[in-house]
Amino acid sequence: MREFLVEITTTIPEGTTQDEVDRRRAAEAVRAGELAATGHLARLWRPVGELRSIWRAADEDELHEKVLGTLPLRSWMSLDVTALESHPNDPGRTDVTP
Repeated sequence: MREFLVEITTTIPEGTTQDEVDRRRAAEAVRAGELAATGHLARLWRPVGELRSIWRAADEDELHEKVLGTLPLRSWMSLDVTALESHPNDPGRTDVTP
């Protein structure tokens, strides 16, 4: 699977009830766990005021359709996706053959 850096901005539509926000956030946590278990969600971290994460998919189409598109908060999100590749000096690099 390829890796993608995804910057997510979630904007809750005006007039959305707190119950709806809470329901979607709870569902989002469940779905994130499922995607982590299948290897599609590799890392989540939050620079102050932002959300960035590393996701895995066969390609960008699969990333959008079958991974990010399944998130309960997706309709409230804007995404900035950057495809990643290994750096030759990455100490965690796994694509090196001895």
